[in-house]
This record gives sequence, structure tokens and C-alpha cells, in this order.
Amino acid sequence: SITLPFILTRAGFSVAMAASIAAVGVAANLWRFLWGPVADLTLSARRWYLLGLATAAGTLFLLGFIPLQQSAVGLLMAVVFISQVAGTLIVLPVGGLMAHTVADEAKGRAAGWYQAGNLGGTGVGGGAGVWLASHFSKEAAGGALAIAMLASAAAIYFASDVRIVSTETIGQRLRLLGRDLLDMLRSAIPLFTIILVCSPIGAGAMNGLWSAVAPDWKAGPDRVALVAGLLNGVISAVGCVAGGWIADRVGRWWAYFGSGVALAVVAIVMAVIPRTPQTFALGVLAYALLVGVAYAAFSAIVLFAIGRGAASTKYAALSSLGNIPVVYMTALNGWVHDRFGTAWMLHGEALLALGCIVLALAVLRKISPRPDTVS
Repeated sequence: SITLPFILTRAGFSVAMAASIAAVGVAANLWRFLWGPVADLTLSARRWYLLGLATAAGTLFLLGFIPLQQSAVGLLMAVVFISQVAGTLIVLPVGGLMAHTVADEAKGRAAGWYQAGNLGGTGVGGGAGVWLASHFSKEAAGGALAIAMLASAAAIYFASDVRIVSTETIGQRLRLLGRDLLDMLRSAIPLFTIILVCSPIGAGAMNGLWSAVAPDWKAGPDRVALVAGLLNGVISAVGCVAGGWIADRVGRWWAYFGSGVALAVVAIVMAVIPRTPQTFALGVLAYALLVGVAYAAFSAIVLFAIGRGAASTKYAALSSLGNIPVVYMTALNGWVHDRFGTAWMLHGEALLALGCIVLALAVLRKISPRPDTVS
């Protein structure tokens, strides 16, 4: 999401094409619900994590050696998609581990630390990839990042393993899940949550495009690697931890909507102020901080909604929906940039989010007088 758009645009690909390739990868997350029941009924969480990690690292290594030509777009999209399918096999067991091993009153903080790893790893790894690609080669970037991913496998041995295998068949488990989903659809707050996670509020799609549009701010490769990569990851991680704390203390709805409003304001400010390398750095880091808060609040909502039981299955279903706005906003931002320019790209993202927040708050006020207390 950071290194690949940077490499593609500098190889002659348009921002829209780079965004489309990145969006195809993100789209893999929409299908998590298909293999969630398989993850619950077959291997342990630890084994699924290791399998997903090895496949993701292998495809990332392969991406470094694919020729960056227009004729290779189909191959690039296929490998990117497979790499992110493998990534979902990392996410699902981690979600299941959190659901089963973390107390309810601490799930906001767990969500914050989870997203700190998610966004922090994306930023740090992406920044390292940009630096390696610009100073050495894309092959060096792909190889080094793949090795770093494999090294992180050591962490899973410090977590308690979980295996949700019972005498039920996959068909029986899916029927039980179907009944749970129908119950959610019959209740106002769960239905509202399902719709809300499909909205562009707090999606943070620009995080995957800063490296592609950095030339609009005259930001060089080293600044992009530092700001859109390393510092972005660190600041996002800080925002995630803060967002998890806010979700537990103030309420996850207020953390979610508040960060969405602040994120839109940052996008609007970046659209109107002078474009310099300095304003690029300040804007990207402010955006990163608030994306961290928004993602932590989103994960807190999901963790509270899924409970325990077949946690990987339920986490897969809700988190799949949560990736829809990242996909369409990434592609939409790239399309708007190429046709109307940077300012309208940022204004469009902000206005869509603000409109959804106003509508969501009006609905929430009707269905719950005290939204901060709703699970």
C-alpha cells in the first residue's frame, strides 16, 4: 500500500492505475467471511497464522521481481490479490485470539494495540520499502520486507493457542452463524453497525496514496520514505493506542465519529494550504494519527459485536464489510486525482465522510438515547 504505488508511479504508471492495483489487493479482505468458518473448524489459530504469513512473504518477494510494464498489469493484480488473501489468514486467527483471551473491559485497548501493529507495520515496512527501492532496487525492497515478515513469526509463540473445533460440521456452523446474523439484522443497533462499517468514515484511504501523490507537494523519495512510511507508522501506532484508550474510557462511538470528523478536517486543510514538502509532512502525520484513532475505534466496535464462540468466523464477516470503504475510496481517490486534481480528491474524501457522520448521528440519536453505552 506504500511501496508498490511509489514504485509504480515512478515506473510510468498513472496514479489511478497504481490506486486500482492497490485497491485490488485490499479487495481480498472483502472475502474473509468465506474462509472464516474453515479457520474455526480446522487448524489452530497459531498454524493458520504461520501458513498465512509464509504465503504473504512469498508473494511479496515475488512482487519485487515482476517487470513493471503495462503488459504485466494483470499479473501484478493477481499476485497482489493472492498476497492479501494470505494476509487475511494472518488477520483471522489474530482476531480469534483476541476475542477469546482478552477481557471485555480491555477489548478497546486490545483493538488499539492490534491496529498499532497493523498501521505501524504498514508504515514502517512501507517506509523501509520506499527507501530500499529508491536507493537500491525493487528486488532488494521485496526481499528485505519478506524476510522481515518471516522474522515476525516468532511473536506468535508468546500467545496462547486457540482451536475452535467441535463435532459440528462446517454446514452446521454456517447455519448457526446465519441465525446469529439474522438476529443482528432484526436488532436496530447491530444493523446500524453493519451499515456504518461500510461507510467511508475513518477509512483513511489516502494512507495508501500519499507516496503516489507526493510529487504534488514536491516531496522527494527520502522524505516520502520517512514521512509516509516510517513516521506514518509510528504516529499511526500512537493514534491506535490512544484510540483504544478513548474507546474504553469515553465510548467507542464517540471515538469513531470524533476521529472521522477530525480526519476530514485534516484532508480539507491539506487541500487548501500551500503545497510544500513541509506541509506534506505535517499533513500526512496528522492524518496518520487520526487514522490510528479511527481504526482502533472500529476494531473495538467489531470486537464487542462478535463476542466469543466461532470468533474467527464472526470477525471475518464484520471486518470484511469494514474493508469495503477502503477499497472504493482508494479507487475513487485515484480516479478523482487524475481527472480533477489533488484538491478535489481531498475535498471529496472529506465531504463524503462528513455527510455520512451527520446522517449516522441522526439515526443513532433516534435508535439509542445513550450511544456511548451501546455494545
